[in-house]
Amino acid sequence: MASGILAQLAGEWRGDETIATTRWGQGGDATAHVTSVLQLNGRLLVQDYREEREGKTALLVHAVFVAEPDHDQYSLYWFDSYGFVPGTPAPGVWDGERLTFVRSSPRGQTRHIYAFDGDDTVTLRLESSFDGGVKWEPVMSGRYVRVK
Repeated sequence: MASGILAQLAGEWRGDETIATTRWGQGGDATAHVTSVLQLNGRLLVQDYREEREGKTALLVHAVFVAEPDHDQYSLYWFDSYGFVPGTPAPGVWDGERLTFVRSSPRGQTRHIYAFDGDDTVTLRLESSFDGGVKWEPVMSGRYVRVK
């Protein structure tokens, strides 16, 4: 049985993003292209993401979202062209309004906050913490519209 939240993320999406200047790079505007496919009876969502800046690919991501057996619990496996390889999955929770994950690595923590605006629009905010989650710095905000 497909997870309702994962099913909502399935499809093809396009969106505009605002990237903050961080220790990882220069900020600016970007365009995202996202393809997300449900697999294994809806328990997994496999997502491929491509960020373009000034007409050139700037970031590629392959992500796997897992609906855990516990109600409203999820996991995220995130691989990106910056070289991030997950040691463990990021735990996530659906609170009825937002799907939130916190990835941890030796580089710090990154919080992903997905929120839905109807069936065909989703927003994503990424924030980083380098002090164990005491302070969070903006990394990226995006708004995506379903195109398929």
